[in-house]
Amino acid sequence: MQLARLADTGDYLIAPDPRAARLTRSVTGSDQTGAVVETNVVEERPLTIFLNGQEIVTAMTIGDYPDYLALGFLRNQGMLRADDEITGVDFDEELETVVVRTARQTDFEEKLRKKTRTSGCAVGTVFGDMMAGLEGVELPQTELRTSWLYALSGKINRTPSLYLEAGAIHGTVLCHEDRPLVYMEDVGRHNAVDKIAGWMLTEGVEAADKILYTTGRLTSEMVIKTAMMGIPVLASRSGFTAWGVEIAQQVGLTLIGRMKGQRFVCLSGEARLMRDADPAQVPDEPRRAGRKAAE
Repeated sequence: MQLARLADTGDYLIAPDPRAARLTRSVTGSDQTGAVVETNVVEERPLTIFLNGQEIVTAMTIGDYPDYLALGFLRNQGMLRADDEITGVDFDEELETVVVRTARQTDFEEKLRKKTRTSGCAVGTVFGDMMAGLEGVELPQTELRTSWLYALSGKINRTPSLYLEAGAIHGTVLCHEDRPLVYMEDVGRHNAVDKIAGWMLTEGVEAADKILYTTGRLTSEMVIKTAMMGIPVLASRSGFTAWGVEIAQQVGLTLIGRMKGQRFVCLSGEARLMRDADPAQVPDEPRRAGRKAAE
């Protein structure tokens, strides 16, 4: 897929729509003084994913882009191969199901018996051996400029989103150099990543020169999914887990966290970084009272 036109417009290919129907609901309550307040809250609904005739998982999601979520989940679980011919993706809104059909016959009964509950806020599930899919993964040593990171952070944080509208949600953004391309949100960051993976699979987008930005923690699951997608850089405003850092170092993923204003911390893949921006020239974000400077 050609992305060159974004160089001129700077537009997202997909961006959050905070006013989209069915994603939020208005709820009446009271505040700390007892006054009546009305606020928007994020919807959460089940989506059951089938691969051919086999039920794979039921995910809790906000309900947008169910086809991308299903395809990305199956691809990141290793249930869809790169050379699979996808013959159909059918979403039934009433039954809240997505059926992905392939020309190849599939059977994952044994893999489904072994599953790991992940640390995602909406509790994701990883089937089989979490590390098995990383065998032989070689991420490209693509250059990463710190000026791109600063530009991305500023643009993404100013983008209207469900998070700014209602909170209780995570965002993940696929980026190329200093341009954010596709911005997905969901109650679990793993769902947002899977939606991006599904979009990339559908559109045939290359991963080697991309950056993945997330608002959530840099956990083992996030690192594994990013590496499985072939993306060499994962960045976040949030912090790290030890296993996430360890896996990133093993697979050669550049891992950047605590990215706020002038500051960031790189715990893996320093060799990719080209420090072409002076942090002193970047507007810093005010630190919250009681927070440590390293947060």
